[in-house]
Amino acid sequence: MPLALCCMSHSPLLDITRQQDELESSVRAALAAARAFAASVDPDIVVVVAPDHFNGFFYRQMPPFCLGLSATAVGDYASPAGRLDVPQALARELATEVLAAGVDLTVSYRMQVDHASAQPLRELFGSLDARPVIPVFVNAAAPPLAPLSRARALGTAIGRFFESRDERVLVVGSGGLSHDPPVPRLDSAPVPVAERLVSGRALTEQEAAGKHAGAIAEGLRLAAGTSDRLPLDPDWDEAFLDLLGQGRLADTDSWTEAEIGARGCGAQEIRTWVAAYAALAAAGPYEVGYRYYRATPEYIAGFAVTTARPRAWVRSGAATRVGSGRRDGD
Repeated sequence: MPLALCCMSHSPLLDITRQQDELESSVRAALAAARAFAASVDPDIVVVVAPDHFNGFFYRQMPPFCLGLSATAVGDYASPAGRLDVPQALARELATEVLAAGVDLTVSYRMQVDHASAQPLRELFGSLDARPVIPVFVNAAAPPLAPLSRARALGTAIGRFFESRDERVLVVGSGGLSHDPPVPRLDSAPVPVAERLVSGRALTEQEAAGKHAGAIAEGLRLAAGTSDRLPLDPDWDEAFLDLLGQGRLADTDSWTEAEIGARGCGAQEIRTWVAAYAALAAAGPYEVGYRYYRATPEYIAGFAVTTARPRAWVRSGAATRVGSGRRDGD
């Protein structure tokens, strides 16, 4: 069964702020289009490729990639909390095949995921456990990071595994695009924060409240043009979306961590998009059916949503396409 794809940005501020009606309506309409697409796919399995923000993965052991054989969402920033419905035997088989393809993958029977995974599951399906889910973590916040070529190899291995099977599979990439959120760095964080980045101890209520307040304040400053964080880069974001739409995934192989980081520390999350599109490309040439982009400093994100299917599947008339062409949301 051909794969299908939905990639989307995420932001904790979607859950803990209320923006002006026009912005809310624009972003919510894009998410609704993604939800309608997911319903049309009606997947048997959802593979969520997502980063983490020091909520489930820490420097005590920081793999470049990890596949969850059992997983729980931590519920950060008011995102959904609870267990994911992971089909363990299938997930183990997938992990075996990805490793056999030469990709450096670890597995976890106690994976913890944060809003980067929980938010798209809620937006697409209404809950964490509405569909069987295989969560795949891609490190995008804790340098050193794997090259984009390895993220592409990861996605290709996932796609080749599912391309020959009978399940309907929706691959979800969560992250990006250009944005520079206030994520702590190990080499510059205060001692208590640096200790937590390594140990993984739970946040205190006071620390969690501080993170919420800090994110909200940073969004307000970025929207007002008074932030000292890196600004959004819509031109770079749109060029990246063009590249994905044209199937030029290998072009990103030479992109360096420093080059991507010039668009914000959060821009490293494009690894999830590259992996997701590579999984789809394993089923052959594809077509993007829906594309939304809007620079949203209020959410500290270059916010994008895309959906895609294999070209042969689309042109056969067997697939219901939701939306078409480019939408800039402005």
